[in-house]
Amino acid sequence: MLGALLVLVSGAGLVGFEAVLARYEGAVQEADLFGDDAAGAVPEKKSDIKGPLNILLVGIDPRTPEWSPLADSIMVLHVNETLDSAYLFSLPRDLLVRIPAFDKADYNGGTEKLNAAMAHGSKVPGAKLPSPAQGFELLSKTVTQVTGIQRFDAGAIINFNGFQKIVDAMGGVDMYIDTNVKSEHRQPNGKTRTLKPGGGGYTGPQAEYKKGNAHLKGWQALDYVRQRYGLPNGDYDRQRHQQQFVRAMADQALSKDVVTNPIKLDSVLRAAGESLIFNGRGHDLVDFAFALRGLRSDSIQMIKLPGGGVTQGGSYKGEKFQPIAEEFFAALKAGTLDSFVINNPELLNKAR
Repeated sequence: MLGALLVLVSGAGLVGFEAVLARYEGAVQEADLFGDDAAGAVPEKKSDIKGPLNILLVGIDPRTPEWSPLADSIMVLHVNETLDSAYLFSLPRDLLVRIPAFDKADYNGGTEKLNAAMAHGSKVPGAKLPSPAQGFELLSKTVTQVTGIQRFDAGAIINFNGFQKIVDAMGGVDMYIDTNVKSEHRQPNGKTRTLKPGGGGYTGPQAEYKKGNAHLKGWQALDYVRQRYGLPNGDYDRQRHQQQFVRAMADQALSKDVVTNPIKLDSVLRAAGESLIFNGRGHDLVDFAFALRGLRSDSIQMIKLPGGGVTQGGSYKGEKFQPIAEEFFAALKAGTLDSFVINNPELLNKAR
């Protein structure tokens, strides 16, 4: 997710572009996330990266290598023309969308929840293991249909287990928890809760995250941003918590405790690099880190796009956006997001 990307961006500004290039670029996995190679496209390599930019960021949580990855967290970072400010918005994983047909995976298309696009696209006919990169390609095509963003300038996948390693390498993260949260998945000691016999949830003591300032370990941070059950607004609250955590994570990476400790900084940057699969469409991650070196967490506006549930015959089918989300996407396309957000301040998520 963006937090891991910002960790590397921060590194570019702090330890120098050449040092980052030499020590951390090799740790970052690169893959054809947009199908450019298969299409025979040769991305134009420019001498520098110019804004505005749209970057698609996806978090996955595969249980095993054989598990078809679902997109558990879907974010878009829209960086303004000056490359020193941005908007970050999330798409609900349960958003009902039309997923286009995708020949590579023998998928005929259909109307499903957005997070299923990655799972469908990841299936490789004749292969035992799914391809997250190929799944990302179908997800990006689906997100294009939802948002109207015709071309993403870069994309990244982060495995949530790697995300936990980044936080632990930093020594934990400090953030403000804006509402009381009980964990569906973890006990207070971090161990996984016991599944109820026959399924249908978990049993046993629950880890709790109390409203107020908190210092979270890696497992706690990962657990906290996963929670949606029991929250007043479900997945929309989880989206807000994920966005807040991204900013807290970037702030922690820039703290004196990290940047003045060469051993810790090295561990953080390596963990971030090893947690990512990245594609910059002709540019590598270091190019983006250098281009976005002026971007800091307090210059990223966090956006909430309101929606609501869709039911059929009393059965929950997914989510749909309210009309203002379409207006937001239209403003993004027109290049008028700054004035649109000023006129619609209710769309802003607060850091605390």
